[in-house]
Amino acid sequence: MAGARGGGSRGGPSASDVLGRTTLVTGKEEFFSERTVRAVRDAVRGYDAEAEISDAAASELTPGSLGELAAPSLFTATRCVVVRGLEDLPEGSVTGLLDYVAAPADDVALVLVHGGGQKGSGVLTKLRKIRAVTEVKSTEIKSHEYPAFAVSEARSVGARLDQQAASFLVEAVGRNLRALSAAVHQLASDFPDEQLTEERVGQYFGGRAEASSFAVADASFSGRRLAALEELRWALDGGASAPGITAAFAAGARSVARFKAATARGGGRSDNDLARDVGVPPWKVRSVRDQARGWSQDGLVAAIRAVAQADADVKGAASDAAYTLERLVLTITELREAARR
Repeated sequence: MAGARGGGSRGGPSASDVLGRTTLVTGKEEFFSERTVRAVRDAVRGYDAEAEISDAAASELTPGSLGELAAPSLFTATRCVVVRGLEDLPEGSVTGLLDYVAAPADDVALVLVHGGGQKGSGVLTKLRKIRAVTEVKSTEIKSHEYPAFAVSEARSVGARLDQQAASFLVEAVGRNLRALSAAVHQLASDFPDEQLTEERVGQYFGGRAEASSFAVADASFSGRRLAALEELRWALDGGASAPGITAAFAAGARSVARFKAATARGGGRSDNDLARDVGVPPWKVRSVRDQARGWSQDGLVAAIRAVAQADADVKGAASDAAYTLERLVLTITELREAARR
């Protein structure tokens, strides 16, 4: 389990992995951190159904309170103690915690959760030197890694999700790991023993607001004015927010700008390399490449300014958001046409 993103193997740790030991969870990705905590709890409960589970904030930990948390109750000696916010541990409690971790109780699984960052790094350094500590890192994932996460989630429950369907699911559901995991599990449950294709994803999630917002932006930056206006109507009717749509335009402008910057360096870069530079999944590189061909540097600068103005307008400077968004579509497509002349 050491060093694994998201809590180690899909089967989870065994009781012998966690009892009489400390699981140190570090990193900013709360979804992975919570998954690790849950896996330790499940291992303890699997070993002893009557095990006592307790949760505490490190900021409230006193030199004597950890001993109370780890002490056996009247009903069972087996316990799982979760201490959150380790970065906020009071200085006066550091020695007591380190002493316990160095000589833990055999029937107690201690989980220490650190939210990432430099605060409390001194305690982490000392904990990592103790043999009875297993560290699990909850690393934030990059934008191009979300489809791979969805594919992995599907595989973990015996489902098959191809890369293109995974990328479509990310655009539809958004970059929220908890929501994405739930969507994968729902698809796997409703379509057992089936390949989870883009069509299946579309049946459930194709109308989500974020996907509609990106469809408007993609059509606009591709110069497809009528399609963009139609997608805009669908997006607004489907509940997409005006700021969400301008955010999609901003993301589209960034993608085109990053693509042009990456290709200007030359070197015959692969689509996977470009995807990492641009911050999009590999399957979307082709559409960004097609969009970039139609934009000059000056036109792109003007487009970014138009998006920024529209974003300010829909957030309070204008009374009619729909009109502002229609004007943005027309402006972007006109700028693209001008750049191609």
